[in-house]
Amino acid sequence: MFLVNQPVHAYQDPWNIPFETRFRELCDGARRVAYFYERPDTSTFRYRVYNMIQVLRELGSDIGAGFFGLDDREHLNRVVDAADVIVICRTKYNQHVNQMITRAKLQGKRVIFDVDDLVFNTDYAHLILRTLDQSIEANETWDHWFGWIGRMGATLRMCDAAIGTNSYLAARLNEYSGLPASVIPNFLNKEQLAISDPIYREKVQGGFKRNGYIHIGYFSGTPTHNHDFAMVAKALATIMREDSRVRLLVVGFLEMKGGLEAFAERIEFYPLHDFINLQRLMGLVEINIVPLLDNGFTNCKSELKYFEAAAVGTLTIATPIHSYASAIVNGENGFISSSSGWLDAIRNLIQRLDDYPRLAQVAHDRSIERYGWFNQLELIEQTVFGHLAKPCATLTAIGQ
Repeated sequence: MFLVNQPVHAYQDPWNIPFETRFRELCDGARRVAYFYERPDTSTFRYRVYNMIQVLRELGSDIGAGFFGLDDREHLNRVVDAADVIVICRTKYNQHVNQMITRAKLQGKRVIFDVDDLVFNTDYAHLILRTLDQSIEANETWDHWFGWIGRMGATLRMCDAAIGTNSYLAARLNEYSGLPASVIPNFLNKEQLAISDPIYREKVQGGFKRNGYIHIGYFSGTPTHNHDFAMVAKALATIMREDSRVRLLVVGFLEMKGGLEAFAERIEFYPLHDFINLQRLMGLVEINIVPLLDNGFTNCKSELKYFEAAAVGTLTIATPIHSYASAIVNGENGFISSSSGWLDAIRNLIQRLDDYPRLAQVAHDRSIERYGWFNQLELIEQTVFGHLAKPCATLTAIGQ
């Protein structure tokens, strides 16, 4: 484990903002975009709404941007009337969504659907349930997921265009809806970098000093990732049997299987963290693992676990689904592993710990350059505003 002397940070959701303040922020610009998400949360909302608005408001020229949700339904007519563009993020169809989109279209305003998962096409429902380890014997499960996915697809089909987090997902959006689909990747926001930068600097200045143990971190400990984690469990048990220095750090909860039960005293569980303090925890471990089933659903996921770890100087081993294979050059800025290759991949990284500072610097520098919030304005502006954006290099959407 790396010796990092960064304290736990007091955290408050930065999006607890009254409606009138958000509405003023929308109106504070000649070009205005209103983001809609059902209710703010620390996952999709943060990446796809909060981060986008942060870039547009802080770096954009004469751009107004604000977010709204179902709790603002009494004011949605005002929002639509004030905005030039409406971006509806991962929202299920209902009467309020219908009314908002219809009103916008009657005024000739552009409506875009933004999503970070393959959760809009019921053709994939069975695959999604299998991947997420849901009970497929219960009729209630099928009713819930078909209804949930179907309503998401209904919202998508009402829109004029779509945005996904990678090109694989954008292709699925176009394939299902016939709409032009563009890509805006997930990225690191200002607050994440404010805590990540000092963590990385401390590790560099201290020569990546460690306490003698080797910590492998798994930061997706939820029941929906049971199948993903099962892929690597036996390899982890083997490496812990071979090397007494190895410890496993899990954020969340997982059932320990595959032989890991024998090493319970060397497994550390932490509760789910807010996105600020999660960076601190990621900075402590030598190896960040991202095992994923490789299928049509998981290939739509983003590479956020790689770039968030890289920002604090921690190296990742990941399944080479579309996004991670695009972000990681094996052996240069991280490592990739097939489903059967996890033991060799972990052994390889442990054997290269002397080279860790150089590898971590490459991963860090590439991550900051590609995923830093300060480098996203042009892409967001061009994708969201289209003809209203300032002239720059032409971006091509899938389906155009």
